Amino acid sequence: MGREEAKTSMIDAVTKPKTKVKTKTERPRLHKVILINDDQAYKVMITAHRLGVCVVAVFTRDVAETKATRATDAGRAKGYPLLFTTEPEE
Repeated sequence: MGREEAKTSMIDAVTKPKTKVKTKTERPRLHKVILINDDQAYKVMITAHRLGVCVVAVFTRDVAETKATRATDAGRAKGYPLLFTTEPEE
């Protein structure tokens, strides 16, 4: 093999560096549990009365929706017109 042929075969033999691909798991978006104002909650929920709503807690969407539903149902079962809802955290 001549010198030119050796150069050509070395150029052909160059390998590309391997790159590792890391997959990044995105954190689930959080949702706020919000208490909607009602006339009977003044003593317990001053903030809700002053602002019309009040963030109670922040959870992942499924947990927030479950807690909001359970709290609304529990209030209604006791005769209170409490309403909880959820919305995405900013």
